[in-house]
Amino acid sequence: MTGPLIAGLDDTGNGSARRRRVDPERRVRLLKDLEELVLAEGFLALSMDDLAHRLHCSKATLYSVAGNKEQLVVALTKGFFRQATEQIEQAVAEVADPRLRIPAYLSGVGRAMSRCSTQFYADMIGLRSTASIYRTNSAAAARRVQELIAEGVKEGALRSIDGNFAGQLVALAIEGVQSGVLLQGGLSAGEAYTELADLLLHGLSAPPA
Repeated sequence: MTGPLIAGLDDTGNGSARRRRVDPERRVRLLKDLEELVLAEGFLALSMDDLAHRLHCSKATLYSVAGNKEQLVVALTKGFFRQATEQIEQAVAEVADPRLRIPAYLSGVGRAMSRCSTQFYADMIGLRSTASIYRTNSAAAARRVQELIAEGVKEGALRSIDGNFAGQLVALAIEGVQSGVLLQGGLSAGEAYTELADLLLHGLSAPPA
């Protein structure tokens, strides 16, 4: 694992020596609570002591999940994107019309990324290990849009376009929405993804009277 970009992140102590066994049900609850806290407030400013205090548990309990804070946030970030991907793909699979799979996909991305605060996003891209996870998932989103476009073209529902360009455009838009650059006009993240889907499907042409 690569080291932190910002000094002081690696809140190691002697975590490996202080781990305690936690039953699976409590572990699931702990991970859920940790995810909600980190997504809402970020993680660089929170120490393991802070996390234990906020979650009303011992540091030994946290060390039962991961050996240090970086390992913990990496596990949480991977889990967030894995769960989001599963939910998005399930929603897309329920859409029969190939033209509507793209907005279904982008709406799902919007719902997932709306859970991430600006602080979490800044912290995520400020740490090598979590930034790598984010880049990997953004690239996967671009490829998925390319696949959905190709499927739509093959089924005759979409005109033939450069799928690679459209996929990369979506990847840049995802980054722009999450960083806030594309939300300066007052749109919410969900609204921004809806607009993006509409632009991909209809361009700037006005609807017929």
